[in-house]
Amino acid sequence: MKIYTKTGDSGQTSLIGGTRVSKAHIRIDAYGTVDELNSHIGLLGDQEVNAKRSTLIREIQDRLFTIGSSLAADPDKSALKLPDLREEDIQLLEEQIDEMQAQLPPLRSFILPGGHPAVSVGHIARCVCRRAERAVILLQQEAFVAPLVAQYLNRLSDYLFVLCRQMHQELGVDEIPWKPRK
Repeated sequence: MKIYTKTGDSGQTSLIGGTRVSKAHIRIDAYGTVDELNSHIGLLGDQEVNAKRSTLIREIQDRLFTIGSSLAADPDKSALKLPDLREEDIQLLEEQIDEMQAQLPPLRSFILPGGHPAVSVGHIARCVCRRAERAVILLQQEAFVAPLVAQYLNRLSDYLFVLCRQMHQELGVDEIPWKPRK
């Protein structure tokens, strides 16, 4: 199979199911942003501090592929059986958040992203996750999107925020509190 087909040279692409749409279509933006998020999650998983979380991070990447395939399908035409999200996927993120929060000091102020390169990678992933969530919500306003997709992305961004706090602790670097100027 060739990697290039030349069928997209005119600015159109095919959804799963064969429907042709503009590469600027909100559906393409939504699954493209999820793909970008998946790449950032891969980089986050490659950080040494996350070695013990590699299985969970690969599972998250799998769920993001699931979301991407769902978003790439024309809901009216695709007859393919695609993988789907489950409530337990969201519950897993919630359990992980709860476990990490139990080990962290209470949050007393907003914190600035950064403090260590691995933490910065996590915050970039969190921001891309929020953008993916916004794109999915916009798409939901014009077409069917499984409700668990937006829920999963919302919970994933929460997970990434708490993971960044956990990485601060594990790396022995202080969080940077936001101190607004007076």
